[in-house]
Amino acid sequence: MLKGEYSHNIDTKGRLIIPAKFRDDLGEHFVITKGMENCLYVYPEDEWATFEAKLNALPTTTDKKARAFAYFFQGAATDGDLDKQGRTLIPANLREFAQLDKEVVFIGMGKRAEIWDKQRWIEKNTEVEENIEDIASDMEASGFSI
Repeated sequence: MLKGEYSHNIDTKGRLIIPAKFRDDLGEHFVITKGMENCLYVYPEDEWATFEAKLNALPTTTDKKARAFAYFFQGAATDGDLDKQGRTLIPANLREFAQLDKEVVFIGMGKRAEIWDKQRWIEKNTEVEENIEDIASDMEASGFSI
């Protein structure tokens, strides 16, 4: 299970060290794609296959929103591989989408990891912390309990 928060830097060639704690769960081969809120999602191969099967089941031939949803994730997806130093290359189009410059934060989200620009993550996390009681109340109303 992917969990925790880890800070790393992207080098000038676009390579990023995958946190050691994530390497076992992600494996040597994984998938990187666009995520919500301009972060990147990183899926272990088996979780990607499950997610991709759901995308492939959408009525993308006849439903414009379903097609756009699939474009967003599948169109940007790229294979990630670890080199001997535990790094992977983040393609330029994904670095640009997520506004990744140098400092990034990995966030474990259970079945996937997320990669955020460090400053944007600080802002997002501050917003969440300031609103956690309202968020918890909404989650409880949806049937989730702490």
